[in-house]
Parts: sequence; structure tokens; C-alpha cells
Amino acid sequence: LSECSSPPDYLSPPGSPCSPQPPPAAPGVGGGSGSVPGPSRIADYLLLPLAEREHVSRALCVHTGRELRCKVFPIKHYQDKIRPYIQLPSHSNITGIMEVILGETKAYVFFEKDFGDMHSYVRSRKRLREEEAARLFKQIVSAVAHCHQSAIVLGDLKLRKFVFSTEERTQLRLESLEDTHIIKGEDDALSDKHGCPAYVSPEILNTTGTYSGKAADVWSLGVMLYTLLVGRYPFHDSDPSALFSKIRRGQFCIPDHISPKARCLIRNLLRREPSERLTAPEILLHPWFSSALEPGYIDSEMGTSDQIVPEYREDSDISSFFC
Repeated sequence: LSECSSPPDYLSPPGSPCSPQPPPAAPGVGGGSGSVPGPSRIADYLLLPLAEREHVSRALCVHTGRELRCKVFPIKHYQDKIRPYIQLPSHSNITGIMEVILGETKAYVFFEKDFGDMHSYVRSRKRLREEEAARLFKQIVSAVAHCHQSAIVLGDLKLRKFVFSTEERTQLRLESLEDTHIIKGEDDALSDKHGCPAYVSPEILNTTGTYSGKAADVWSLGVMLYTLLVGRYPFHDSDPSALFSKIRRGQFCIPDHISPKARCLIRNLLRREPSERLTAPEILLHPWFSSALEPGYIDSEMGTSDQIVPEYREDSDISSFFC
């Protein structure tokens, strides 16, 4: 399972967050191209760059030892970058800004410390039991629904953008809003094509004009849910053109160990026709959450070998989203 590194992000322009380039070496540090910059200090904080996250550092207060996360932006762009954070009302599943320090050429924006991202967690776990997946996915959807209801479309939505708020890894929050789109009214039409190949929706590949940003976010949620439960992407291929062909067809297999309600929800998120997908607030009403989170819920045996059910066809009779 890889995200935006293998295969590379063929939809993104150079320098997009989905195709990170090695950060330049700080003068006198590392001695070679692609080295991680060394420690630096801004005001009361010691900044220690994180090798796996571009432009993000551990920020340690030299007086108290408190640890935060710091993102660095060019000072002429930082207001645009943080505008979505300012516009969004506070939400427990969305990261908020703790402090902003302005330097001569850069802005240092501080956020709460996190305990790793969902992409890395799923890779380490292979796949999640439905009870845990339901608990975590509900928090993911809550964050996305809150953004949509606050006139923000996320765009490049993927597991890596969600991080754990606690060491126990039970609480999630959306970590990155820098590449979101602020919309006006109900018009969520977008033309931006950048994003992770595994998460991109069919209409983005097929449309030369605009597409519904909210519906594209919901498709990405479907990819995320499938990945949590199955341990791999619903559409995957080492060849980008073959991958995009699979996404355009919208055909995928769901292993037999997935419960009927979870299978139903996945199919109603990964619909080729954007208007037929659930909205983010509607996802939260799906009965899979209540059944999977019910005390005494018995999950399918995780050790059972995957049995592939027939692929979903568009002419299948699903009379209700909430089957």
C-alpha cells in the first residue's frame, strides 16, 4: 500500500503536495542534494524537520519542552494557505492553528502535535476490523461533512491527511487544509485536476470542464473506506493509464469477509455517476456505523483468505442507499 509515491502522482503539477520533492539541504548541513535540513530556531521554538513530511517540523518550546508541529510557508502566500483554517468553525476532528510567527521571508504556523498518520497506520495493520474502521472512518467523514457544510471542498483527500490526536490512536483529525477550495454558496464546481491517482474519481478523468468537488471528495472517502477494510486500493495498477482505465470503468471487487452493510456503503460511495453518491452528511446516517459499533458486534474472521464476490454492475438492483 503506497500513497502518491508509487505509482507517482501523474495528475499533479510539479511541486504539488502529492508528489513531494526532497527538501533542499540547509547551508552547511548534510552536504548533499536531497539532505534533510538541520535544526533551526524561531522565537522560543527549536524546529526539527521531519524527514517524511515536507515543510513540516517538530517544534519544541525551549522553555517548557512542549511539542507542536510547525509548517513553514513563504510569507507572501501564508494568508491564502491559512484562510481555510480561519474560515472553518472549530471541530474536534480538524486541526486548528495554535500560533503564527512571522519572519522576514517566511511564516511559521504552529499546530498541535500528532501521533502519526492513517496511511502509515493502515500499512502497519494491513487492514482493520470493522469496529475499529467504523470508529475511525466516522471521524473522517465528520471532518469532511463539517468542511462541506462550511463551504470548503477538500480536493486532494487521502488517508495521509488524517493524523492521530492521541497516543492511543483512537482520535483522528484532518491535518492539512492548505490545498482546499473555498466555494461560494452551493456552487462546488471545480476544474483542478491535481490529486493522488488511487483516489481520483472518474469524472475528473473524463471531464474537460468542471466537476462537483463535494462528490469527488465522497468518491475519495469510498476509496479510503475500502482501503481500511481490505488493506489495498479498490483500483490499483503500476501502469497509470491502466489504473485510470479501471477507475473510469468503476468496477471493483469486494472480498467476502466484508459485511453486507459495509459492502453497501462502499458501493454507494464508489458510484460512477457523481449525483448518485451519498453526501458526506448522509454517510453518517448509514446503518453500518450503528451495527459495527454496537456492543457485542462480531467481526468476520480476519484470518480468512479473501473470497472475491462478483463485480458490481451498474444494472444491479439496489433500491436504496441504505440497504
